[in-house]
Amino acid sequence: MWYNRADRITETHVMERIGGFEYSPDCRYFSGYKPCRFKRMCAGCTHYSPQGTRILIVNLDAMGDVLMTTAMLKPLRRKYGDDAHITWLTRSNAAPLLENNPLVDRIVEYSPESCTILVNQEFDAVFNCDKSENACALLNSVKAGEKYGFGLSPFGTIVPANEENAYNFEMGLNDELKFRKNTLEGTRILHEGMGLEFKRDEYVLVQTEEEQEFMRTFRNENGIADMPVIGIHTGCSEMYPNKKLSVRQYIDLCSLLKDAFPSAAVVLVGGRAEAERNAEIARDVEGVLNTPATLGLRRGIGFIDLCDVLITGDTCAMHIGIALKKFIVVFFGVSCAQEIDLYGRGAAIVSDCECSPCWKRECADPKCVTEIDLNSLVRGAETYFQ
Repeated sequence: MWYNRADRITETHVMERIGGFEYSPDCRYFSGYKPCRFKRMCAGCTHYSPQGTRILIVNLDAMGDVLMTTAMLKPLRRKYGDDAHITWLTRSNAAPLLENNPLVDRIVEYSPESCTILVNQEFDAVFNCDKSENACALLNSVKAGEKYGFGLSPFGTIVPANEENAYNFEMGLNDELKFRKNTLEGTRILHEGMGLEFKRDEYVLVQTEEEQEFMRTFRNENGIADMPVIGIHTGCSEMYPNKKLSVRQYIDLCSLLKDAFPSAAVVLVGGRAEAERNAEIARDVEGVLNTPATLGLRRGIGFIDLCDVLITGDTCAMHIGIALKKFIVVFFGVSCAQEIDLYGRGAAIVSDCECSPCWKRECADPKCVTEIDLNSLVRGAETYFQ
């Protein structure tokens, strides 16, 4: 290796020399590709900032889980220091959730090329939060002194990478534990499985001033600047289609909300997948505001931020609402309510079906959704206004 890792650990200024030119490969502003943000050469630069403890987070699969994992960022810096350098590997669809996050130094989008780059670096600690073969194989391949989460066995099976993650690992194998016995929040399970101190840290999701100004303008232009806003997210992932209500149910819910809260704005939020159903709902219920669904994830975050109350299933939108500290009314059917921490801001409406939760992707008779009491969602929203 062209420099000694011990130099970084002792916080000695790493300075390499080639042909009379000096450079600092461990500076967080140095890329070796183009001038850094300060337009300075390395020798004598007063902006030199060593990367400190180098951390890699691997979190690829579910967008909501990526947001939940941001609750690990402050505990990571408590453990490894404020000068730790955190690289986060995720898929391109989830990368916007991490934009502008002051606790993440580098966002890397998952690809064969990016994985090749990562396995040619050295890290002090790597945290793989995903139980997927590709993520586990990457944990095995990355050079790091500490490895947490999930790895791949010589037999090609997923195994815990550290002793502390045994409970999280068993949760995926034992339905009785996951569905009936477990009482721990997902964030606690995640933290403790990764060897981190759990202090119920919040998610971290940061909007830019431009994004906030865009939404202020939207509020004013649509006459809701001085009104409380009840938002309804009408979709869910294609993987678990029974995490959403039917169009008819959403139409009835909008009518109930407008009757119960005549001074509030009822707003529909969602992405491209929800565009058609939201348009249908808005056509059927007079006075419901349908927000744009095709402006991308960052604008979608902003439209959820319009809401004082957000009604949703257990979806990415719910996690965005948690990150934005919204009051959330969330209904649970196929998934486990006890794993979601609303941080004291909201109401969980849990199905009383005997077969719920089940985490089934398909169901011939999803009573946990079709028989949900819409008035219970209205009562959940009422607790915000009391």
